[in-house]
Amino acid sequence: MSSEKSLNYVIPIALLIFFGVVYAMTLRADNGFVSFILIGAALITIVYWTGIIKKMVTTNKPKFKSRATESKDWVYDLIKGDQETVFVAEVPGPEDKIMVRLIDKVLYVRGSQGFSKEVPIEGSKEMEISDFKYRNGVLTLRIKNL
Repeated sequence: MSSEKSLNYVIPIALLIFFGVVYAMTLRADNGFVSFILIGAALITIVYWTGIIKKMVTTNKPKFKSRATESKDWVYDLIKGDQETVFVAEVPGPEDKIMVRLIDKVLYVRGSQGFSKEVPIEGSKEMEISDFKYRNGVLTLRIKNL
């Protein structure tokens, strides 16, 4: 059971108990008008703070980005020709942190900040990276079909 669902049960029960205690205390008082004002003030305060607590619980959930959604956000282009394929993508990091490998028709790209992706490349059996350019965060590779 999530904390938000349990909060939906606990808060009304706590409100009823508190309201009952305030009501019981006012029954012992001699003046009925004062007890009516106390009950009203307690009820308004409880409703206000219940709303504040519910907002805090529902809006302070940590937002983590999973690896699955991270890989969906990454966009690359593969431009296929007869003799070569051009690969273009944004990769974070300085040029000396960028590492690219082509093994068994799979292009492995690594950058800084833990960035690592694998891209399958269709083509002939033998391929090699013939040109590597990295400017302003954009990686451009030319992959020759041998």
